[in-house]
Amino acid sequence: MPPFHEIVGCIHIHSIYSDGTGTIPEIAKVAEEVGLNFIMMTDHNNLRALTNGEEKWYGSVLAIIGYEINDIDDTNHYLAFGLTEEVNRNLPAPQYVHQVALNGGFGIIAHPDERRDVMLEHPPYPWTAWNSDDYQGIEIWNQMSEWMEGLTPWNKLWRFINPRRSTVGPSIQTLQRWDQVNEKRKVAGIGGVDAHAHKHRMFGGLVEVTIFRYKIQFQTVRTHLLLTKPLLPGLDVEEAKKLVYDAILNCRVFVSNFFNGDAKGFLFWAENESGKAHIGGDINFAPETTLHVHLPAMAQVHFICNGELIQKKEGKIVTHKVDRPGLYRVEVLRQNRAWIYANHIRIIGEPAKLDQ
Repeated sequence: MPPFHEIVGCIHIHSIYSDGTGTIPEIAKVAEEVGLNFIMMTDHNNLRALTNGEEKWYGSVLAIIGYEINDIDDTNHYLAFGLTEEVNRNLPAPQYVHQVALNGGFGIIAHPDERRDVMLEHPPYPWTAWNSDDYQGIEIWNQMSEWMEGLTPWNKLWRFINPRRSTVGPSIQTLQRWDQVNEKRKVAGIGGVDAHAHKHRMFGGLVEVTIFRYKIQFQTVRTHLLLTKPLLPGLDVEEAKKLVYDAILNCRVFVSNFFNGDAKGFLFWAENESGKAHIGGDINFAPETTLHVHLPAMAQVHFICNGELIQKKEGKIVTHKVDRPGLYRVEVLRQNRAWIYANHIRIIGEPAKLDQ
């Protein structure tokens, strides 16, 4: 039996408190309809939703209120959580990242390698403050950024009609950055939807359409967390938040694209004579150390060690024997489409506390 309790939700969501079009109760209702357990709100540069008491349970969905900070040039977007008041946004990025940590919060770098030039009114917002070591997570997959980055003058209509099908996978550059920083310290990889439900007028303003409805985006990139206790609806909100934050900060996370299949039940762990380490955990290296992957459906598993692909295997239950210490994770493709990205397991060559 798995030692953790899996929950699934969406992170990086905007409401009427900034440039989104839905209220938080409306957004939470949609989340409940599509089977999410939690949502993490990130309106731009304000915590008014928190001040107004909107961080709470909405039926079976926990709504957590954070916010998205950016610098004076509207770059270096940072998803901050665990705060009760806003930090000074006029600071350079390394300073407000540090201030979030000093104030007892934590943060996730948003769309770190964003690049696009098709829509001049929507320039890219990449992360440039890589000299900071105070962030705790990286958005390794952002659905809206990927959709916009893939736009061309010839495919706009197709991508508008097929927003979920046009969600292909994280950028290689971002995955490489994530692997590299994890060689120094644990940094969680999360998925973001960057949902706004923008209203757009077409045909000379005669028809208003939504790009994209919250319900559409909530069925694309999802973040799965492995909690130490069940997240039961009605649980004290502060206690519930601690469970969610603990999973993120300890990298007990995997990311999936729901369009390619429901990833609930996915398992990834390392095992040898000394014990087991699950996603986000550590284990001492031993000659018989084996990586285990259990999948909800047949798929192709890519085993990654220290950022390098070392093995590909097909199946629902897949194993791989480890021949050296290293930083291991898996990527799963279903019918050649990106499906699941698990956070790292550290197999180390010296004594460490085991994740039993």
